[in-house]
Amino acid sequence: MKELIEIIAKALVDHPEEVFVTQKEDARTIMLSLHVDQSDVGKVIGKQGKIAKAIRAVVKAAATKESKRVDVEIM
Repeated sequence: MKELIEIIAKALVDHPEEVFVTQKEDARTIMLSLHVDQSDVGKVIGKQGKIAKAIRAVVKAAATKESKRVDVEIM
Protein backbone atom coordinates (compact mmCIF):
# COMPACT_ATOMS: atom_id res chain seq x y z
CA MET A 1 0.00 0.00 0.00
CA LYS A 2 2.95 2.31 0.54
CA GLU A 3 3.81 2.03 -3.13
CA LEU A 4 0.22 2.76 -4.17
CA ILE A 5 0.15 6.01 -2.20
CA GLU A 6 3.57 7.04 -3.52
CA ILE A 7 2.52 6.47 -7.15
CA ILE A 8 -0.68 8.49 -6.72
CA ALA A 9 1.03 11.35 -4.89
CA LYS A 10 3.96 11.57 -7.32
CA ALA A 11 1.50 12.01 -10.18
CA LEU A 12 -0.12 14.98 -8.41
CA VAL A 13 2.84 17.05 -7.16
CA ASP A 14 5.47 19.32 -8.72
CA HIS A 15 8.31 17.84 -6.63
CA PRO A 16 7.94 14.04 -6.87
CA GLU A 17 11.43 13.51 -5.46
CA GLU A 18 10.17 14.87 -2.11
CA VAL A 19 7.37 12.29 -1.78
CA PHE A 20 7.79 9.45 0.68
CA VAL A 21 5.53 7.31 2.85
CA THR A 22 6.21 5.95 6.32
CA GLN A 23 4.31 3.04 7.82
CA LYS A 24 3.58 2.20 11.46
CA GLU A 25 1.68 -0.90 12.55
CA ASP A 26 0.12 -2.04 15.76
CA ALA A 27 -2.26 -4.87 16.59
CA ARG A 28 -5.32 -3.31 14.92
CA THR A 29 -4.16 -0.47 12.69
CA ILE A 30 -1.75 0.30 9.87
CA MET A 31 -0.90 4.02 9.86
CA LEU A 32 0.53 5.39 6.61
CA SER A 33 1.94 8.93 6.65
CA LEU A 34 2.39 10.67 3.31
CA HIS A 35 5.10 13.34 3.31
CA VAL A 36 5.28 15.86 0.45
CA ASP A 37 7.04 19.16 -0.17
CA GLN A 38 5.39 22.05 1.68
CA SER A 39 4.40 23.71 -1.61
CA ASP A 40 2.60 20.54 -2.77
CA VAL A 41 0.44 19.90 0.30
CA GLY A 42 -2.53 21.77 -1.19
CA LYS A 43 -2.36 19.73 -4.39
CA VAL A 44 -2.50 16.46 -2.47
CA ILE A 45 -5.36 17.62 -0.23
CA GLY A 46 -7.39 19.27 -3.01
CA LYS A 47 -10.36 21.57 -2.78
CA GLN A 48 -12.40 20.77 0.31
CA GLY A 49 -10.21 17.69 0.82
CA LYS A 50 -11.63 15.80 -2.15
CA ILE A 51 -8.31 14.41 -3.38
CA ALA A 52 -7.29 13.36 0.14
CA LYS A 53 -10.64 11.58 0.57
CA ALA A 54 -10.18 9.84 -2.78
CA ILE A 55 -6.68 8.66 -1.83
CA ARG A 56 -8.01 7.30 1.46
CA ALA A 57 -10.88 5.54 -0.33
CA VAL A 58 -8.53 3.86 -2.82
CA VAL A 59 -6.21 2.69 -0.04
CA LYS A 60 -9.10 1.32 2.03
CA ALA A 61 -10.42 -0.52 -1.02
CA ALA A 62 -6.97 -1.99 -1.67
CA ALA A 63 -6.73 -3.04 1.98
CA THR A 64 -9.85 -5.19 2.03
CA LYS A 65 -7.70 -8.31 2.31
CA GLU A 66 -6.01 -6.93 5.43
CA SER A 67 -7.60 -7.75 8.76
CA LYS A 68 -6.45 -4.37 10.07
CA ARG A 69 -7.79 -0.85 9.75
CA VAL A 70 -5.75 1.39 7.43
CA ASP A 71 -5.39 5.14 8.07
CA VAL A 72 -3.67 7.66 5.80
CA GLU A 73 -2.24 10.90 7.17
CA ILE A 74 -0.98 13.70 4.89
CA MET A 75 1.92 15.81 6.14
